[in-house]
Amino acid sequence: MVDYHAANNQSLYSAGGQQIYMEQENDWDRDLLLDPAWEKQQRKTFTAWCNSHLRKAGTQIDNIEEDFRDGLKLMLLLEVISGERLPKPERGKMRVHKINNVNKALDFIASKGVKLVSIGAEEIVDGNAKMTLGMIWTIILRFQSSFTERTKSTCFFSHTVFLFLHSWKDGLAFNALIHRHRPELIDYDKLRKDDPVTNLNNAFEVAERYLDIPKMLDAEDIVGTLRPDEKAIMTYVSCFYHAFSGAQKAETAANRICKVLAVNQENEHLMEDYEKLASDLLEWIRRTIPWLENRAPEKTMTEMQQKLEDFGDYRRVHKPPKVQEKCQLEINFNTLQTKLRLSNRPAFMPSEGRMVFFALSLLDHLAEKFRQKAAIHESWTDGKEAMLTQKDYETASLSEIKALLKKHEAFESDLAAHQDRVEQIAAIAQELNELDYYDSPSVNARCQKICEQWDALGSLTQSRRESLERTEKQLESIDELYLEYAKRAAPFNNWMEGAMEALQDMFIVHNIEEIQGLITAHDQFKSTLPEANKEREAIQAIQAEVQKIAQYNGIKLVGNNPYTTITPQSIDKKWEKVQQLVPQRDQALQEELARQQSNDHLRRQFANQANMIGPWIQNKMEEIGRISIEMNGTLEDQLTHLRQYEQSIIEYKPNIDQLEGDHQLIQEALIFDNKYTAYTMEHLRVGWEQLLTTIARTINEIENQILTRDAKGISQEQLHEYRTSFNHFDKKRTGIMDSDDFRALLISTGNSLGDAEFGRIMGIVDPNNSGAVTFQAFIDFMSRETTDTDTADQVIASFKILAGDKNYITAEELRRELPPDQAEYCIARMAPYTGPDAVPCALDYMSFSTALYGESDL
Repeated sequence: MVDYHAANNQSLYSAGGQQIYMEQENDWDRDLLLDPAWEKQQRKTFTAWCNSHLRKAGTQIDNIEEDFRDGLKLMLLLEVISGERLPKPERGKMRVHKINNVNKALDFIASKGVKLVSIGAEEIVDGNAKMTLGMIWTIILRFQSSFTERTKSTCFFSHTVFLFLHSWKDGLAFNALIHRHRPELIDYDKLRKDDPVTNLNNAFEVAERYLDIPKMLDAEDIVGTLRPDEKAIMTYVSCFYHAFSGAQKAETAANRICKVLAVNQENEHLMEDYEKLASDLLEWIRRTIPWLENRAPEKTMTEMQQKLEDFGDYRRVHKPPKVQEKCQLEINFNTLQTKLRLSNRPAFMPSEGRMVFFALSLLDHLAEKFRQKAAIHESWTDGKEAMLTQKDYETASLSEIKALLKKHEAFESDLAAHQDRVEQIAAIAQELNELDYYDSPSVNARCQKICEQWDALGSLTQSRRESLERTEKQLESIDELYLEYAKRAAPFNNWMEGAMEALQDMFIVHNIEEIQGLITAHDQFKSTLPEANKEREAIQAIQAEVQKIAQYNGIKLVGNNPYTTITPQSIDKKWEKVQQLVPQRDQALQEELARQQSNDHLRRQFANQANMIGPWIQNKMEEIGRISIEMNGTLEDQLTHLRQYEQSIIEYKPNIDQLEGDHQLIQEALIFDNKYTAYTMEHLRVGWEQLLTTIARTINEIENQILTRDAKGISQEQLHEYRTSFNHFDKKRTGIMDSDDFRALLISTGNSLGDAEFGRIMGIVDPNNSGAVTFQAFIDFMSRETTDTDTADQVIASFKILAGDKNYITAEELRRELPPDQAEYCIARMAPYTGPDAVPCALDYMSFSTALYGESDL
């Protein structure tokens, strides 16, 4: 298998590749300046293409832009490729004769649905090469569109389009195209990609010698051009399609023959089945009829009883299957006849004996078919005469008349469609008459009635159409005035409805600027009312003109304006409503202005207080922070100073209460913003509560420091030194130190810290893993490290002394050595001792001691 794709490794194929060639028919006007190499290729290719067709008429062209100037050979070319006759050309030599001939050719092209862009007869007559080449390209696309339309459904398309999107310069694509359809003409494996000229000439010579395709391209032009002209390539390759289409036609012919033979074989099989089934059934009938006609009386009761039983078996056992066979035989006969009719074959004619058997069945079938079709037709015609004779158009409006005309046109189409049904009914009735059907008189009477009614429907249909068209013309003059009224009334009505909606719309404003903007807009609206009133009077004048014309011509106006539901009365009513709403809107806007002025006063009043209280709270917060950090004086002095400071803060509470009152007034007035201050009441509440909390927390911290100092024996100088060190490393001045700053603080105190030791210390000062260390936690840690504190091991050793060096202790020993309340405390909380040396009522003082220091559960 030859790999055609190897001929060109660089594929230009894409999902839109096919569409690129589809759109070339419309791009000539955008490509008037051709590359000189491309123009040369197109001249040669298009000239050869034209001559390949003109030679059928015994002529040819030498210069493509000169030989088509008089239009004669152009018209001849179109006749050859289309197979149609064009209008007779003009034989004169004047310019006008040439232009007329070219116009006839262009009109013929346009009649085929081809859009000619920027190509006129004058350009062709003047010998414009670009326009002439563009016209020939358009003709090629329309009349030899092997790549745009016809090849979509053929195997040729898949290879050709693929090749079109590759470079043609190496010649392998042309050879592959020939080899695909005529492999005996090309030894494809011997071709070399590095010898493009030889490849191209080989393909061109083979095509001209064996395929009768004239040489339209030069190998040197293709190889010497960076990119060959696609239109020239496309034109040349399209000739291959027509050369190879003969093989496809042969394949199509073979497929058609196979299809015909298959249908014929199937029909013959059905005929054989029918003949066999009919023969078997007739044979059974011949055997059964003599037995049924036997009326001889039997001599004995037993014989008579047996005969009766045999007849019962016949009715129950033998007859039902034969009835089914007869029904199936009729079905097979009808199916066979239908298939023969659909395949344009003559009707099946059974043998004479069987024809007699089915004659009655066929007549019954035809009669039933006649009755069914007649019933359907009569059902369809029921009420049609009454519909066609009604005078509904006499009181209809123009739009209703047009609707009735459309409906009548639809009925006429339906009537025409039923023509075949009437003809079928008449044909069946004729066939029944020819077959001497026993009930032919009733069939003929019914058929005659149907035909007469059909003729009457045709006359009534024509009469109704004339009446509808006449009425339509009478109403069109009034309709123009109705339309003018509707065009002007609709926008004016919309304006009034919008105005009423705006005048009644509830407005919500939040400040004086917004209400002043609404007042300004309302004043502008009032200034437009005089012009609006003039438009209203003009619209009412149109309606008055309609009434005047109707009265003058004696026309009875039925219904309202078909183009609008807006009446003159509704316009006047809405206008009066607008006039009433304007002063009401004025009053509402002024009331809202007064309310907004009051609200603005409340905003300013609240803002003045808030702008003083907010900074005051912030300053107090900063002062408390400084007091807690600076440590001026002893802890007792600091505590006294902070309590005095707390009292001064509490005395400021009336200012907060006054601000709450102002805020309550603002809320009652539904004021939600205040441009005069950035403080909100919620913000100030939080700040006030935070201030009280901060001063209380700071006082508590000083009290805890006093307790720590007294409990641990820390001097005032040590405490001051701890505070100074903490403040030094508290770079953010927040009173809280992160882990890195705390490590630096510990190192400054002379501690040599590894990661494990620092982790242990952080677990002590920051048990919640918050990542922050407070000054109080730092003091607790330093006091623990620098003072003698009790541990769980020390307490266990003390209990062991009281227990006489035993691993347990008794209640008596506790009561003897400890005060009563402390002894009972231990007895109530100590767990029983369970060691190997335990005695009754022994208590475990070890677990009790570790629980005291959080090292185990108590």
